[in-house]
Amino acid sequence: MTLSRPWPLAPVLAHRCGGLLAPENTLAGFAAAAKVGCGGVEFDVMLSGSGSPVLIHDETLERTTNGHGRVAGTRDEDLRALDAGRWFDACFAGERVPTLEEAAVRCISLGLSVNLEIKPSTGQDEETARVVARRAGELWAGAAVPPLLSSFSESALEVAAELAAHLPRGLLVERVPPDWLQRCRRVGAAALHAHARYLDRATVIEARGAGLWVATYTVNDPGHAQTLFDWGVDCIITDRPDAVRAFLPQHSAPTGYPAGLHARSC
Repeated sequence: MTLSRPWPLAPVLAHRCGGLLAPENTLAGFAAAAKVGCGGVEFDVMLSGSGSPVLIHDETLERTTNGHGRVAGTRDEDLRALDAGRWFDACFAGERVPTLEEAAVRCISLGLSVNLEIKPSTGQDEETARVVARRAGELWAGAAVPPLLSSFSESALEVAAELAAHLPRGLLVERVPPDWLQRCRRVGAAALHAHARYLDRATVIEARGAGLWVATYTVNDPGHAQTLFDWGVDCIITDRPDAVRAFLPQHSAPTGYPAGLHARSC
């Protein structure tokens, strides 16, 4: 089967909201990505101890907040009291761990397309997928470009397929396994998301020939990004959306960037 559907998101996505331009998985990251003309973002969603979907990458709080302990063991009110920006730079002090609702509102207002990674805490794959898939479907209902849901967890993708079949899905892998196509078919994935270090041109060609989109992470060198696009990759996820976007001026900037809303910078 030949790929006929165009990739629905921006071709360059800021990794964890803003890449290296802002503290990861924060509202400041969205503004930073939009300010440099990046049309989309990738971010991680996990459940809090109250069962709410929030943006954070690690299962523990220490690296990206001033808190301690497990995200899955921290109630919403305690999570909201944490500082998620000062670790990155003092000028981002006061940034919070955003809720998925806050993220959706901000992305829609900025015209940012979204790759939402379902990031379950250990043992919470299906529960996380149930909450995130349903909520994403509600929050982006009627949106011109709905989010693409990706995950390393195949059981999470299977649940997402049942509850939000209208949202496209991507199978996340690091090294591309020999049975990647069968896995994509099994979970109903429309895209293969692979680490750029382990992705080769032959796999890109095969995936696209099988009717799949191909996204790759985390590509920070503009020359490498151009090579990957030349292979036929649909999307680059990068920590340097400013550098990669500057090297690829043909990619369009987001629409609807509100006047007066600026990214914080140091």
